[in-house]
Amino acid sequence: MLLKALPLVFVLSGVVLYTVLAGADFGAGFWQLFAGGGERGEQIREHAHRSMSPVWEANHVWLIFVLTVFWTGYPRAFGSIASTLAVPLFIAAIGIIFRGAAYALRAGASSLRESGAIDTIFSLSSILVPFALGTAIGGIATDRVPVGNAVGHLFSSWLNPTSILIGVLAVVISAYLAAVYLAADAAHLGDESLEREFRYRALGAGVVAGAVAIAGIFVVRADYPPLFHTLLSGGALVAVIVSALAGLATLALVYVRRFETARYTAAAAVAAVIAGWAAARWPTILPGLTVYRAAAGHDTLVWIIVAVLGGGAILFPSLALLFRLTLTGRFQAQEEPEGQLEARGALGMSPRLLARLAVAFLIGGLGLLNIADASWTHAVGVISFAGFIIAGFLAVVSDGLRCDETVP
Repeated sequence: MLLKALPLVFVLSGVVLYTVLAGADFGAGFWQLFAGGGERGEQIREHAHRSMSPVWEANHVWLIFVLTVFWTGYPRAFGSIASTLAVPLFIAAIGIIFRGAAYALRAGASSLRESGAIDTIFSLSSILVPFALGTAIGGIATDRVPVGNAVGHLFSSWLNPTSILIGVLAVVISAYLAAVYLAADAAHLGDESLEREFRYRALGAGVVAGAVAIAGIFVVRADYPPLFHTLLSGGALVAVIVSALAGLATLALVYVRRFETARYTAAAAVAAVIAGWAAARWPTILPGLTVYRAAAGHDTLVWIIVAVLGGGAILFPSLALLFRLTLTGRFQAQEEPEGQLEARGALGMSPRLLARLAVAFLIGGLGLLNIADASWTHAVGVISFAGFIIAGFLAVVSDGLRCDETVP
């Protein structure tokens, strides 16, 4: 059972990361549209542009990850969703394309008028994408996407009260995240004027997001009562409470100008919303189709897990470096006394010992995932694969750094 559910956990984690990271980029486009005129408005637009420029394209990795893993791990569910919700997904794709094109063209604008037109296209696309994706999620949440190729209605599946509510909420949440992050960036730069501008925006957007979420409870109750009842029971209710508390904590932190901490509480509030939605529907993906029935074959699931863990070992350190460079402007590597790295390697182990440990983890993971059938053995197998990737990565890095230290 765990083997069939784990890829969907990866998918939901990717949705959280895309919402928190790319959502903030979309929100930056929102604030560019409502920056106002004159020199002050231009400063706000430039600050939003500068803050997201190093990471905006990297954040789309999570959308690609979600689509690839979901398509491979749960092909029947993916085909049903992609065909019934083809219109909002197409709108979102068009918005992403126009947004990327506008971003690239902005540097080559020959006049202020041309630059303004490009910024407007960028901003409108930044609003359109989260709204379209939110309406698609609303269609899935309210069971308006039946199993089968294009079986659901092409328009009512995503143009309904709950879908529109979630679309609006996605836009507001994006603006809320962006305002918090941009206020933190302004504080880091020491620009008190921009910090004050985005602090007010963060407080206002947070209040609006909370109001939309509360109003949404009544919309969902009227439009689709089963979702309303599951959201207010069990694990979903815990997630809803966590989201509310994290949202209030974020407002308090922004009010007292603790922006760096507010980054994380804002992200936690959004992540809890997605967790609550997932808990309310688990284990159902689509009407009559559970996670366990929709999952691909055993070998496919095993290799998905291997690929995700292997890719994560490369991706997460790379993104950590990227975000550290973005937030601090430099990357500080810890210096080791000469000869010390060669003696102990990473985690106090020599590269040779780490390599042996990686091989042991690999053998154990392959055996537990392919030979054993119990859920607990699959869990240990997944952990073993993670150990293989981490130990192998540390062995290679430690050995490479050791060689660098010994080169005259």
